[in-house]
Amino acid sequence: MKNKIDVFLPYAGLEHTQKSVNELVKNELVNNVFIIRIDEKFESLENCKAILTDKFTSWNTIKLISENSQSDYSLILTQDDYLEMGQHALLRFYNVANNSGAGLVYSNYYEVKEGKREQLPVIDYQFGSLRDDFNFGHLLFYKTSALKEAILNSSENYKFAGFYNLRLKVSQNHQLVRVPEFLYTTIELNSLDSEAEHFAYVNPKNRATQIEMEQAVTEHLKDINAYLPPNFKDVEFGKAEFETEASVVIPVFNRENTIGDAIDSVMKQKTDFKFNLIIVDNHSTDGTTEKIKEYKEKFDNIVHIIPDRYDLGIGGCWNVAIDDKRCGEFSLQLDSDDIYADENTIQNVVNKFKEEKCAMVIGSYQITNFDLEELPPGLIDHKEWTHENGRNNALRINGLGAPRAFYTPVLRTIKVPNVSYGEDYAVGLEISRTYQIGRIYTSIYICRRWEGNSDASLNIEKANANNVYKDRVRTFELLARQRMQK
Repeated sequence: MKNKIDVFLPYAGLEHTQKSVNELVKNELVNNVFIIRIDEKFESLENCKAILTDKFTSWNTIKLISENSQSDYSLILTQDDYLEMGQHALLRFYNVANNSGAGLVYSNYYEVKEGKREQLPVIDYQFGSLRDDFNFGHLLFYKTSALKEAILNSSENYKFAGFYNLRLKVSQNHQLVRVPEFLYTTIELNSLDSEAEHFAYVNPKNRATQIEMEQAVTEHLKDINAYLPPNFKDVEFGKAEFETEASVVIPVFNRENTIGDAIDSVMKQKTDFKFNLIIVDNHSTDGTTEKIKEYKEKFDNIVHIIPDRYDLGIGGCWNVAIDDKRCGEFSLQLDSDDIYADENTIQNVVNKFKEEKCAMVIGSYQITNFDLEELPPGLIDHKEWTHENGRNNALRINGLGAPRAFYTPVLRTIKVPNVSYGEDYAVGLEISRTYQIGRIYTSIYICRRWEGNSDASLNIEKANANNVYKDRVRTFELLARQRMQK
């Protein structure tokens, strides 16, 4: 069993690449090793062949890999980091791929940072795993015939979305299989700040990349019969009777130090209609309940609800609020540690509903510290959303933005999943299947970062669990959209 794998790795002129090459060529399964370079000035390395390309992430690179791979499998390294293969790792990749017939095999891996080895488990690929930042690790073990098939099935010439487009095309006809074992180790030279990485997909500097990624996922959705054209059902307001026009909904648990600011920002709102604030207090134990009661004595438009149930997440608390007869025709989100940007937020959101006859409105927000000093990346406006393709592109990105507001009768029909992560994304996807989502691209909301509320620095297990859930939500949505087309 020899010469079954051709290996391709990026080369940035760094010394460790030769070490990776030397380790790979020792294995009898390896047929050829190719370095992919974008700079002609880099000298060729020993024991390998060189391929010159325009940009490593381009579709041209994928074509060159396809043209040069003459073995059954093509192993692609996606980062120019020093690589250490685990015990019999290539044989394990080969056996799993050969036995399963998978188009792509990937695995868990170790990462060494500052001399410390850490486990980095990845997650299983699902039908709905359309995020362009899905983590496959640094090694992609492709069935060469599947790779060549993908080349024939794609006519786009992407500069940034080459690898994203490749795995989408391969997934249409082949399984993408994870090996739940730590088969290799990488030693990273650089790493993104966690907050910068968390918001990379909305960074204006990455706009060209995002446009290509959207094109790739849109073509994929058309291929699998899950694409939705921009045909929406208008909402007819005023058909049901409500005591108030709008309700701000705050689910809260143990936010004694921040709930007051949130309430104040609502009570300062100026509108030409009646509104109220519904606070669903999920059995707080730190003084939050007492603080809410103090505010309720001052303001008669505060509704304080302590649920009968003890099994509610954020989504469950939302259901308690919208099912209450005092909920307004429009229900607006406010987290218990955030505030509205000014006194016109509620009015602006309701105006947007009526202007566009939509069932959901999403605004823009600024990230600040508790002194309201702006933190990078500042304004999060999700301008990648378009009327024509927003609901298709929503299956690629990992969130729809904030703050969110809903036409209550529609939300009462759908209900919110009783979880505390991704519940808003699940609802947004389902609403977008039928209705238009209105957008406000100016800041109407202040998201205050502090140690207790940021999800940008989650441990790997929690981050993986969150991503598994959102991928599952996308899977549900893809299946629903396919059924719509039938």
